[in-house]
Amino acid sequence: MNPSLRSSPAFSRASSGLALRSSGGFPRTTDLARRYATQSDMGRGASGPATPRRRNVTVLSDDGRYEWGELSGREKAARATQQSFNFVVVLAGAVLTGGVFYLLYTEVFSPNSRTWQYEKAVERIKNDSRCTDLLGDRREITAFGENTGSRWARNRPIASSIDKDRLGREHLKMNFHVEGPRNSGVVFVHMIKSHDQNDWQYHLLALEVNGHSRIVLEQAPEKPGVGKALKLLGIQWR
Repeated sequence: MNPSLRSSPAFSRASSGLALRSSGGFPRTTDLARRYATQSDMGRGASGPATPRRRNVTVLSDDGRYEWGELSGREKAARATQQSFNFVVVLAGAVLTGGVFYLLYTEVFSPNSRTWQYEKAVERIKNDSRCTDLLGDRREITAFGENTGSRWARNRPIASSIDKDRLGREHLKMNFHVEGPRNSGVVFVHMIKSHDQNDWQYHLLALEVNGHSRIVLEQAPEKPGVGKALKLLGIQWR
């Protein structure tokens, strides 16, 4: 064999390198990048953040984020207790609100309330020409209750009482002061409601002004023996 045709060692190594590259002996750049990405993903999966631990549901910490089927027996009992407590609070609030409205109606807005009867009596005084002749212009007449003696008290309570006689009738007694540009006086109201009636009936409505005779707006005829019975019970009207 011709010595000139022998391959040199450097040429052999270069040829082997080319052969390995062409036959896939060395991994390509894309293969290296793909393997690195896969290994990196596996590393992050193994050492990544753990799933947050489920918080226990108690009476105070239950916010409804978990469904009923996801709760344990103790957690279901806690949720039932919380819901029962909330229901009781709502029910108590509804009862309290209803009581306040009922009290306002019976004491202020009801036709049988003392406040209603007081306002009605004041209007009767202002609309009576005999009363306005003594007190003055109806637009300047004011009505008020008793003086409490306290300079800090703005409201003057209306003196009133409700009693029941031996016949089962209720007696509403009320008196208040009226004042106009000419004079001032006292209004006396006595009303009766029988046990078989729902509305008060005037027994007496009168205005007294010092130095003048009484003005009677309403006065029911007294039946024989009734006045004596009322006096024995301590229910007198003027």
